[in-house]
Amino acid sequence: MKCERREFLGILSTAATKAFLFPNSSYAMSSKPAVGRKNPVQFPKRTLGKTGKNVSIIAMGGIVVKDAEPEHAAELVAEAVESGINYFDVAPTYGDAELKLGPALKPYRKGVFLACKTTKRDRAGAKEELHNSLKRLQTDHLDLYQLHGITDVEKDVKAALGKGGAIETFVEARRQGLIRYIGFSAHSAEAALTAMREFEFDTIMYPVNFACHYNSNFETNVLIEAKKQNMGIIAIKAIARQRQQKKEDRQRYPKCWYEPIDEPDFARKSLSWSLAQGITVAIPPGEESLYKMAVELAPKCAPPDGSELLELEQATAGLEPIFT
Repeated sequence: MKCERREFLGILSTAATKAFLFPNSSYAMSSKPAVGRKNPVQFPKRTLGKTGKNVSIIAMGGIVVKDAEPEHAAELVAEAVESGINYFDVAPTYGDAELKLGPALKPYRKGVFLACKTTKRDRAGAKEELHNSLKRLQTDHLDLYQLHGITDVEKDVKAALGKGGAIETFVEARRQGLIRYIGFSAHSAEAALTAMREFEFDTIMYPVNFACHYNSNFETNVLIEAKKQNMGIIAIKAIARQRQQKKEDRQRYPKCWYEPIDEPDFARKSLSWSLAQGITVAIPPGEESLYKMAVELAPKCAPPDGSELLELEQATAGLEPIFT
């Protein structure tokens, strides 16, 4: 049967999109359909670096359930699991998010990947915060525990990785089975690169955002090193436009300290760009509506073509990127 050119190009496009969303066919085949659906759809999953764990390319951030009624938090988590989301991220600094996420996630705990963080840089402080998080989240272990928000090399990286630093708690907790993997989140290239040189981390959480890239290549060297070490890469700010410009922006999206992208078509292009940088999973903004938009858009993402890349680059003109 002769295949028309348009049909052939459509086949190529579909194949490229599948390869993009499911870069390794083994976990496309092994990813389980969403539970309870009459027509289950596989949510795209990728391997989280050296951990070998297959996780959804979109995570549910705990900020989504911050300040939510317990019943609503339970509904959101159940909805996420049913949709195929199996990566959940939270931190003690997210208000009451741990208290809301723990009970809501408990029925599904064995089937999901749970990540938490600490801003403590000393051994004792990190130990106390870890045990508090375990209690609030109603779990006996965390799949991933991360140094949260390292920015300054001396105050954050050297302090946490030095003698008496938080990393000692991490290593001991891993030996005890309280955590499985060790990672960090960073907001500066210098801090991230120093951390990766001084300790063998499993994962990195870092801003991977088109505006930051076209402004200063903010993520380039960090991602190169992370990939070299086969680390799982967790992207933040994939659907961010720029720094907040107006007070009403904060009133509209109180859980965002930046201006998010809320137009679905442009959000899809922005998310597609981030997914194309070799990341494993993206954590959307903490607003419920924006998180749900990301879940809806992610399976539709495809490698950005030339015109979309040009559109993204041109869109950065006049913006104030959140990181430079």
